Amino acid sequence: MSTRGDDDPATGHARTLLRTATRYSGARCAALCLVSTAATGAGLLLPAALGRALDLLLAQAPATRWVLYCAGLVLILALLDAAQTVLTGTVDARSTAWLRRRLTGHVLGIGPRAADRFGSGDLVARLVGNAAEAGTTPAARAALLAALAGPVGGVVALGLIDWRLAAVFLAGAPVLTFLLRAVARDTTQSATRYQGAQGRIAAALAEAVEGFRTVRAAGTEGRETARVLRPLAGLSEAGHRMWRVQGRAAAQAVAVAPLLQLGVVAVAGVLLTRDRLSVGEVLAASRYAVLATGVGVLVGRLAGLARARAAARRLGEIRAEPATAFGERRLPDGPGRLELRDVTARRGGRTVLDGVDLVVPGGTTLAVVGRSGAGKSLLAALAGRLADPDAGEVLLDGVPLRELPHDDLRRAIGYAFARPALLGGTVEQAIGLGLPSPSPDHVRAAARTALADDFVRRLPDGYDTAVADAPRSGGESQRLGLARAFAHGGRLLILDDALSSLDTVTERHITDALLGDGPGTTRLLVAHRSATAACADAVAWLDEGRVRAVGRHEELWRLAEYRAVFGEGTDSAYAGAGSGSGAEA
Repeated sequence: MSTRGDDDPATGHARTLLRTATRYSGARCAALCLVSTAATGAGLLLPAALGRALDLLLAQAPATRWVLYCAGLVLILALLDAAQTVLTGTVDARSTAWLRRRLTGHVLGIGPRAADRFGSGDLVARLVGNAAEAGTTPAARAALLAALAGPVGGVVALGLIDWRLAAVFLAGAPVLTFLLRAVARDTTQSATRYQGAQGRIAAALAEAVEGFRTVRAAGTEGRETARVLRPLAGLSEAGHRMWRVQGRAAAQAVAVAPLLQLGVVAVAGVLLTRDRLSVGEVLAASRYAVLATGVGVLVGRLAGLARARAAARRLGEIRAEPATAFGERRLPDGPGRLELRDVTARRGGRTVLDGVDLVVPGGTTLAVVGRSGAGKSLLAALAGRLADPDAGEVLLDGVPLRELPHDDLRRAIGYAFARPALLGGTVEQAIGLGLPSPSPDHVRAAARTALADDFVRRLPDGYDTAVADAPRSGGESQRLGLARAFAHGGRLLILDDALSSLDTVTERHITDALLGDGPGTTRLLVAHRSATAACADAVAWLDEGRVRAVGRHEELWRLAEYRAVFGEGTDSAYAGAGSGSGAEA
């Protein structure tokens, strides 16, 4: 296994996770250790009892009691083995569930940065597969004492029969020690590469599944399959190496163990001919030699622990990513004035937003427009603290978002997205997500504002329809997402391209509700349509990560470059002046 000199933050977090997971099932781990050790102890007593019974039978002396002892030990071994199986399964399940709960909470605490850092597919692979493998560690460690007690007990028993038998076995012990260390080291390295390749395949597969319609439409299924399976060669190589390591260890054990056993039996035979041992003691010595050379059990245990350790390190990499920290400063009463001061944000080594200064007065609506890649969605994420800037700060009613408590921040800011994730068992629960106790009337009022009430009532069970069973178009999904944002309320409402899938009539009705009596005192709209921008009190025009201009839509529309943002040519008629019924892009 790797030394402490190889430690890094991920390894340290992995150790902490495994220690805490072991404490979480501490009572069961202790019981498993006791049961496993008891089973080993019974296994060590059985050869001695068999040998004694054999000697009595050969001497034609009463042996009934010792035969019953042997039968009792066999029954005890069977019961202890069953208990060990149940306890191992229980501890594995509890530890895996605890790891998944802890890591899932941490991923949610990190926020969108987690998917940016690891990729959604790789995150799922870590939280599902790697957590299950790492979850076997507490039970494996608890049973390791018994696995070690078998060989050690076998050597001690050989010494009790005759010291020369133990001496013969110990002569080959250094070879076994070297073998076990090599197995643990090589398995850890191979398992790390294997699990990394699994994560890359999972990440590529998640991307392909998310874009399956695009892949189908482009007719690139074969090319996409090849991309997803590209890490398969590395996976295969790491897997074969891992099994070669264990196969080589098993082969070496097969070569070394029988030689040691043969040496013990040969010496026992010589001692038998000299009347130093009885036939029963020779039988016991042969069985103890097998127990003492139980390398196969140890190899399996250590290989499993090595794979679990590699999996735990991948979980440790997630824990090493710091969760979003929150403050304790309370948000004062205010209209929802949003301010970005000299905000710079980088993604993938590229500066997406560069020194952005922007003020949205309380109670107003600001539309953010710009070409693709200008940083609109990132600005919207920073405005609601779904992400943090690399420099500068974002304030709501004069308080930096970093200094707000989590609950205050989330109560104050509502969000709607272009592709909302509708979470919850039913449609009503999806709309009321995040509210402490949403009333049916409040949920239905929000749905009516988002023009979602009619189609929800047409669903098989209305608002009680399971989200997974609710057929809906992209526009209907957006309306449910808008309904959730309206139900949330708050002093700031951020719509990140949340109107893009709506028809122009529906969009106009919803923007009228937003600008009228809709929820959220201040509104920040990421807009791709000129009609949406025309409805706002002001427009912030982003260009290459900077705010190029802030003004009324009708004023900016006079600029050809601004019209080009919406795909309008320089000769296009003016869109959106006055009435705000601008032409669609």
